[in-house]
Amino acid sequence: MLQSMTGYGKASVDFEDKTITIEIRSLNSKGLDASLRMPSLYREKEIELRTELAKLFERGKVDVSVNIEYRSEQPSTQINTALAEAYYNQLKELATKVNEPNANLLEMVMRMPDVTKHTTGTLTENEYKQFLDIFKKAAEATISFRKTEGKSLITEFTKRTDLLLGYLEKIEATDPLRIEKIKTRIHKNIAEFVSAESIDKNRLEQELIYYLEKIDVTEEKTRLRTHIKHFMDTAKEPAGGRKLNFIAQEMGREVNTIGSKANDADIQQLVVLMKDEIEKIKEQTLNVL
Repeated sequence: MLQSMTGYGKASVDFEDKTITIEIRSLNSKGLDASLRMPSLYREKEIELRTELAKLFERGKVDVSVNIEYRSEQPSTQINTALAEAYYNQLKELATKVNEPNANLLEMVMRMPDVTKHTTGTLTENEYKQFLDIFKKAAEATISFRKTEGKSLITEFTKRTDLLLGYLEKIEATDPLRIEKIKTRIHKNIAEFVSAESIDKNRLEQELIYYLEKIDVTEEKTRLRTHIKHFMDTAKEPAGGRKLNFIAQEMGREVNTIGSKANDADIQQLVVLMKDEIEKIKEQTLNVL
């Protein structure tokens, strides 16, 4: 099933005196770009978690946010007394030197780097098991979201490719008329400037065939129809985002060639509409896994 790279998932668990919540957000990216924001208690498991993310998500900008809410007294906080005193003395000396009041120095000191340190304890095996369980649940919820978004993309691709096929059918209906108009115009121009008895009909027929072959778009129409079918078949694959983008580019090349070879105003108008639809398709393929 086709997946979007846009997704969101959330899971939480109550463990002892706290609630652990994990949120995962994903957006489109060329590769896997994982970002983990979590308390220092779980930092030792970061490499393991990144490996798990790579297995689950393959591609996308994936942001993982871990939050802990304590239902009872917060973990103890230690004050680095020696560092706090050093900050205080330096600030007091500076305040005296610049003749500024020093009533709030202690409040300023407590906001200085490394003055306070939260002791979060040790990560136990049981807690990590609970953590890993909700981590996987949040990931599953995100993947489920991505699959739902993928269904919307399939609907969008179907709509756009149906429009392309409709325009292509109009071109196929217009093409024989275009050829006849070109033949008529060539014969009229020749008759206007060259006398009938001086025309080499065999040579004229050869030149006419050569010219019509140069402006023939039969191969381009066939290839475009093939590319559209290939595109929709690929859209049913689980991770074909890059492939879809390549096929969309090929579709664009065929449409461009039809436009340049057709030499017909009606077909040119249809080509402009087709280019617009292909650009919309290419924008959406960037969000496919």
